[in-house]
Amino acid sequence: MLDALFIQRCFELASLGAGKVAPNPMVGAILVHKGKIIGEGWHQKWGDAHAEVNCINSVSPENQALIPYSTLYCNLEPCSHHGKTPPCADLILEHKIPRVVVANTDPNPLVAGTGLSRLRNAGVEVVEGVLEEEGKWLNRTFFNWITQNRPYVILKWAQSQDGFISKVGEQTAISGPAALRLAHRWRAACDAILVGTRTALIDNPRLDVRYYSGKNPVRILLDIQGKTPENHHILDDSIETWVFGAEKTKNKTFVRTKYFPAEDMVPIPTILESLKAAGLASLLVEGGAHVLNQFLNHEHWDEIRVIENSRYLGDGVSAPKLPKNAVLSSQFELGADTVRIFHRKPLEA
Repeated sequence: MLDALFIQRCFELASLGAGKVAPNPMVGAILVHKGKIIGEGWHQKWGDAHAEVNCINSVSPENQALIPYSTLYCNLEPCSHHGKTPPCADLILEHKIPRVVVANTDPNPLVAGTGLSRLRNAGVEVVEGVLEEEGKWLNRTFFNWITQNRPYVILKWAQSQDGFISKVGEQTAISGPAALRLAHRWRAACDAILVGTRTALIDNPRLDVRYYSGKNPVRILLDIQGKTPENHHILDDSIETWVFGAEKTKNKTFVRTKYFPAEDMVPIPTILESLKAAGLASLLVEGGAHVLNQFLNHEHWDEIRVIENSRYLGDGVSAPKLPKNAVLSSQFELGADTVRIFHRKPLEA
C-alpha cells in the first residue's frame, strides 16, 4: 500500500530530529504528486518550523503549482493551535492541499483531533491510523510525556554471555566498537543520562557522545556521600551536570554543575520530578547494577536495552534480571554483540 510506504518515509525523516526537539514529538512530512515525492521536511529543532512548513517550503519553484493536487503525508496530526509557530492545519488549507494522511493523532490536549477535524470540515480528505503502532513507538517518549506527565526512562546495560556486566571493582569493556557507537547514538537521542557512585569511581565515564554526532545529554550523578574525586570526568564542568548528594569539592567553581541535596540512596522520584520541571522528557540509566536494580525494583522504567557480547567473564558483577513484564520489541546483531530492546507490558501510549 502506497500510503504505508510514504508514512514510513515520514518516520525516517522524523528520526532526524531525535535528541533535538524534545519534549515535542519527532515529525516528518512529505508531499506526493502522482506517486512522486515533490517535497520533504522534518521538525529539526525545538521551537523552529514544523515538519509541514519545511516540507512545503522545500518544493521547487517548478513544482509549486502541483501542491493543490498533491497528498501531504505526516506521521503526526498537523497542529491546530498557535504555539511557537502558526497552526499547520491552516497552512495546509492555505495551500489547498486536498488530501492528508497521518499515522497518529496528537495526544496533546491542545490538538487531540482538532487539526484533523478542521481539515475535514474544510473538505480535505483525511486518512488516519496508517502504521499507527509504529508511529506510537517512534514517538513513545512524547506520548509518555503527554499521557503520563513524566520522563520516559530507559535502562541500558552491556553483559557477557554468562550474565555479568563487569569484573568486581574493575573497569571492564564488554561490548565491541559498533555497539559502543550505538550506545553514543542512544545518548544523543536522550535528554539526560544517569550513573551511580560506583560507576563514576571505577569507570570514570565522560557520559558524552564523542563517538556520534549529536548533543550531549545532561549528566546525572548519584553520589550521596560525595565520594567522586573532583578530577573525574563527570565533574569537569564541560557539560551540564546534576549531582544528587553531598558537595565535597573544594577547589572548583562550577558553572554547569549543580548539586541537589539527597539523603536516600537512590532518590528516583526526586530525580524524575527535577527532570520534568526542566522539560527533560527522557532519561537513560547506564549503571551500575545497584542503581539499575533500584529502578527495576521500584518499577521506574519504560524500556530496557541490553547489549550481550559473546565472551564469557566467568565471574563478576551480575547483570540485572529482566522483569516478567519486559516484552521483547526488537533484536539485532552487531558483530559479536546481540542487541535486545524490551518494552514494558502493556506498552504505555
